[in-house]
Amino acid sequence: MKKLKKLLVYIGALIMLGMVVVWIYHYYLVQKESAILQNNGTLVDVDGHQINVYQEGVGEDTYVFMAGSGIAAPVYELKGLYRKFSQHHQIAVVDRAGYGYSDVAHDARDIETILAQTREALLQSGLQPPYILVPHSISGLEAIYWAQKYPEEVKGIIALDIGLPSQYVKHPMGTVDRWMVKGMSLATRMGLHRLLPSQVYNPQVLKMSFLTAEEKKMYQALSFRQFFNEDMKNELLQVYENSLQSEQLPKPQNTPILLIDAIAEDNKDSQYTKQKRQDYADFAQQFTYAQVEEVSGTHSIYLYQPDEIYQLAMIFMKTNADKKGR
Repeated sequence: MKKLKKLLVYIGALIMLGMVVVWIYHYYLVQKESAILQNNGTLVDVDGHQINVYQEGVGEDTYVFMAGSGIAAPVYELKGLYRKFSQHHQIAVVDRAGYGYSDVAHDARDIETILAQTREALLQSGLQPPYILVPHSISGLEAIYWAQKYPEEVKGIIALDIGLPSQYVKHPMGTVDRWMVKGMSLATRMGLHRLLPSQVYNPQVLKMSFLTAEEKKMYQALSFRQFFNEDMKNELLQVYENSLQSEQLPKPQNTPILLIDAIAEDNKDSQYTKQKRQDYADFAQQFTYAQVEEVSGTHSIYLYQPDEIYQLAMIFMKTNADKKGR
């Protein structure tokens, strides 16, 4: 029995030593990688934090790209899509607090705070409303809430496989999932995510031609620095309350919204796909100018079908942009 206890002590000590080594190595690499990071965006002060806004292109309309949960380097990951739009329009990519080149805010990430920071960052960077919002995944919640609270600021929404407020309310995160989120955030602070790079960033991005070799290095470095930090953790833990707040408000029925429903080929007949298709249809019925388009691809649809998304967006906005307010 004593030998077993001694063995367990040795094993525990080795595990602790290994974790300390990984932690030191991670923060050494963070400092080393910071030397290659070159931000082309504009850092503005919002609530005492630096928020990054990247802009390019010229045009009458401003398309605001809003990243999904955990996409640590939006400026690089979304480039293949926003570069299509910036050829004829002005675009902006707002790094929410904890994302990209923005500071970590260390707050609860309630929807009012998130939206206030996004709006202020755009204004300080010289971009005036109205905007056409292009949210992905969880940021669809912010885009819908934006149109509910400030409909005059939202000319339209191009929703990329977003999560609907009703879906988050209907399927709240359970206790086990909440502890998993907290555990992942703790593991990240310890640098353990270095051991699983494919979970930190999307390996498919590195295969795409829209990033240069240098940009791919910056994409990886920024992802390792920001992945699943406190803001990303709190954003997920707060999603039910934020969605409930949106659900308690009337739908912004006069805001034109195009819902892009990403349908993976090997998942097209699943119960999940059928339910999401129905959820989108039900949601669209509550709007005066709404359209649902199914596009073949996975959840990261912006990587795989940028041309199709751009064409759908242009046709939809040309058809519906001037109808709002009639």
